[in-house]
Amino acid sequence: AGAALAELMTEVAESKRGGDGTDLTSILVNAELDGEKLDHSEIASFFILLAVAGNETTRNAISWGLHYLTENPDQRARWQADFEALAPTAVDEIVRLASPVSFMRRTATEDTTLGGVSIAKGDKLAMYYLAANRDEVLFPDPLRFDVGRNPNRHIGFGGPGPHFCLGAHLARREITVMFRELFRRLPDIEASGPPEVLQSNFIHGIKHLPTTFTPIR
Repeated sequence: AGAALAELMTEVAESKRGGDGTDLTSILVNAELDGEKLDHSEIASFFILLAVAGNETTRNAISWGLHYLTENPDQRARWQADFEALAPTAVDEIVRLASPVSFMRRTATEDTTLGGVSIAKGDKLAMYYLAANRDEVLFPDPLRFDVGRNPNRHIGFGGPGPHFCLGAHLARREITVMFRELFRRLPDIEASGPPEVLQSNFIHGIKHLPTTFTPIR
């Protein structure tokens, strides 16, 4: 799928090259910095990231959220009873436990020691968000789903700094709107079976989640 998307975006990019369009693809293809332009692989990689970051992460957080709410009916009732007040903390708790992006790789820019482990400049590091977001040092009772958890210093959107997720505010809003509408239109919706987890070491996702609800009449 990734290769097909890359091929598609390469074709689209070539059709925009040299034009005067104001769409995102045209701007990226024709942008120039210090005499250099993005090459084919850079353009393709950007759009693959755009598709994954804006799609897989949020929808999987929503699916995990419904699963956690079904598994914790007391927390579901608590949120439904005071939705707007608890929405900010409930959404962040969903993101913490869901951690839709399992890990991200980084390259050490200098020699350092972290947690007693020596890291050399140039070493490749895998930061496992799933593990960090269940760190009992930072999160009391880390496996418990708590819609009112505060503080909640999760890194589901990445750590602070230049790599923090640009879409964090949008993702929070989308998750909030989705559960607001689900609770309003299908107040008894719940998962009716265990999730079929996506077979991926990068995206912590749900492939299928059976649900039951009372249809609106």
